[in-house]
Amino acid sequence: MDAYTSFASVYDTFMDNIPYEEWAEYLIGLLKEYGVHDGLIADLGCGTGSMTELLATAGYDMIGIDNSEEMLDIAMDKRVKSGNDILYLLQDMRAFELYGTVKAVISICDSINYIQDESDLKEVFRLVNNYLDPQGIFVFDFNTVYKYREVMGNQTIAEDREECSFIWDNYYYEEEGINEYELSLFIKEADSKLYHKYQETHFQKAYELETIQKLLHESGLEYITAYDAFTKNAPTDQSERIYVVAREKGK
Repeated sequence: MDAYTSFASVYDTFMDNIPYEEWAEYLIGLLKEYGVHDGLIADLGCGTGSMTELLATAGYDMIGIDNSEEMLDIAMDKRVKSGNDILYLLQDMRAFELYGTVKAVISICDSINYIQDESDLKEVFRLVNNYLDPQGIFVFDFNTVYKYREVMGNQTIAEDREECSFIWDNYYYEEEGINEYELSLFIKEADSKLYHKYQETHFQKAYELETIQKLLHESGLEYITAYDAFTKNAPTDQSERIYVVAREKGK
């Protein structure tokens, strides 16, 4: 699937309700808690670079990795405006390559859920372990089964803006643990009253924390802890997003 093609151009518009600064503060707090105060960090599934930019501004040396050329084009435009020295790589998370090791790897905004096969996710974790410094830290989040089943599944979300609108239909398939997004976009042409319609279909996999822990262990990483997102509380059966902290444990 070619993810985030048409949607890339309006992604930041529809995500303007996301408190990225607060998310960055939480993430940086976790990194510092585990000794990552500076140095090189890889951002897996960096998208348009919103979080990558915030971490670069906070003093980290950033590498952004994403498999959407359209999203990275926007990220690189942001880099020009900010002047931050960020390296962006057009790569699939399941087969990413770095030039050396890094102090930490992050992956937020449910990028992990786009990996639909457990063996593929284990390979992502194995690669993370391979490219982390000894005792390096991996921080990532994921949407839970509860969120897909009870909050998003079989719901329609719509939003109307002056320059663009969308209709977002969700279908959760319980047996497969897959949430399907059917996205219809209406994007206004420049200097025109006409809108073009674009359609994309996305799929995300719902994971239980126990499955994540198992795959981390099998990949060679050491599971440290998990939190109900943006807190220091343990996850519950009604957590919608969970943050996980893991550590490099030998190659």
